[in-house]
Amino acid sequence: MQKILADAVDKFNGYVTDYVLIFLLVGIGLFYTIKTKAVQVRCFGEGMKNVFGNIKLKGGKKEGGLSSFQALATAVAAQVGTGNIIGASGAILVGGPGAIFWMWIIAFLGMATIYAEAVLAQKTKVVNADGSCEGGPVYYIKTAFKGKFGKYLAGFFSVAAIIALGFVGAMVQANSIADTTATAFGACGVTDATAQQIIKIIVGVIVAGLAGFILFGGTKKLASATEKIVPVMACLYLVGGILVLCVNIVNVPKAIGMIFKFAFVPQAILGGAFGAGIKAAISQGAKRGLFSNEAGMGSTPHAHALADVKDPHTQGTSAMMGVFIDTFVVLTMTALIVISTLYCDGTITVAGAIEGVDKTNMVQLAFQKTFGVLFGKVAGDIIGAIFVAICLFFFAFSTILSWNYFGKVNFLHLFGKKSNLVYNCIAVVFVFLGAALASNALVWNLTDMFNNLMVIPNAIALFALSAMVVSATKFGKQKDLGLDK
Repeated sequence: MQKILADAVDKFNGYVTDYVLIFLLVGIGLFYTIKTKAVQVRCFGEGMKNVFGNIKLKGGKKEGGLSSFQALATAVAAQVGTGNIIGASGAILVGGPGAIFWMWIIAFLGMATIYAEAVLAQKTKVVNADGSCEGGPVYYIKTAFKGKFGKYLAGFFSVAAIIALGFVGAMVQANSIADTTATAFGACGVTDATAQQIIKIIVGVIVAGLAGFILFGGTKKLASATEKIVPVMACLYLVGGILVLCVNIVNVPKAIGMIFKFAFVPQAILGGAFGAGIKAAISQGAKRGLFSNEAGMGSTPHAHALADVKDPHTQGTSAMMGVFIDTFVVLTMTALIVISTLYCDGTITVAGAIEGVDKTNMVQLAFQKTFGVLFGKVAGDIIGAIFVAICLFFFAFSTILSWNYFGKVNFLHLFGKKSNLVYNCIAVVFVFLGAALASNALVWNLTDMFNNLMVIPNAIALFALSAMVVSATKFGKQKDLGLDK
């Protein structure tokens, strides 16, 4: 039954991705790139300064909202997750190395899109009597469209966000943690099917318990956790990745070349006709690009709305850095690791042709192969599997925290603040089920579907409120010139 459902959802996703999602993501990215006069280029330096000029692992106390870095860390925690490891691997496996090129294109355009999302989240947020803030797409959707249409469109977004992020999305992250942990134990000799299932159940209990502890603690505890986890997890993965690339340094230029070459001639590595190859490369780039950087999906505006900043433009430029870090740094590292170790030497020549290779274990195989060169095959297999399992735990767990919060905002919007306890309990149960019971293929296909559905109402509102975004962008240009004083 799970296979039948997974196949049906996959067909629906294929149609939406190929004929709706690509045009929406590219269209809105181009639209805001033009409207803002390439804000992702003009204000890149400003964004870097806003984020890294005063970086610290303990944000200053805020009466109501969060610091700009805490808000960005919460957003990046959502963006940098399994999409950067398993999602990128899946894109390469199905769409070839060229899929990464299209993920870069989606991300470049997405930096303008997420700028607009953050600006609108700041402009339409609500400040409560106690100083706390609430904001996100449901608020700017209702600003864009008054009356019943706006109410229904916002409600549609909320339902999709609750399922995509708070429930099914959290299952994906927990499922990935459990799978990579089981693989790590398998490398250590624990291969019995019953033992593997017990490991997944134990992982489910641990992850659900940790998530519940932070989720029940509220926004401040979430921000405190993400601002510490995000920098540490990124540095850990990048250090390990750099080590792999150093060992395979002779293959790195070839890997980069393959990304560009197979973006335009993917059939050379995928087989089949040229048109089908291009479609697979672009489709995977768009789908996994959305899942990875989330620009245009409407998830991260929930975090950016909480930032206590002087003007929306400032948080908009900070938001752009989230996409940059996610795709051009972390995801690119994954791509180079996989391609330089598994594709450049011919280990994988045709997508899916190697038995035992899938998107959930490609990065582990790459690390195991490299560490095998350094420490011997047996030790390398163990060290590589454990290292990736640890990295993915941090990536996926931080995403669970942020996505659960984003889902909660929409749940409370629909059912009121008294439903907080109900949501938290349901969310924790889904985390456990994702790790212990769910089919990996099914949960990935379901989260893709609801991610896609989130994009539609969010994109409509982004187009409708372009004047509001441009007004903030003009203020940003005046600020740069000192004309706002």
